[in-house]
Amino acid sequence: MTQPVLMYTTAVCPFCIRAKQLLSARGVTAIEEVRVDLDPERRDEMMQKTGRRTVPQIFIGETHVGGCDDLYALDSAGKLLPLLAGEA
Repeated sequence: MTQPVLMYTTAVCPFCIRAKQLLSARGVTAIEEVRVDLDPERRDEMMQKTGRRTVPQIFIGETHVGGCDDLYALDSAGKLLPLLAGEA
């Protein structure tokens, strides 16, 4: 079982799509998506939680991973799968 994944996104975001593709390839079957383009208050929430205004902003369990590039770097370092499994 994987950790819950929360991702702040917008409708037309190529980085969001790439991040979702990588997570899917690593076995994630459910992503809680928060569309900040539809709910500006949630963008404010995202910015308070992360200090960032760009999407995607990805959380795995309680860990803020960052954006798409951060997710790919975590995967390249061999740390994504342990984080998803709750081992990190």
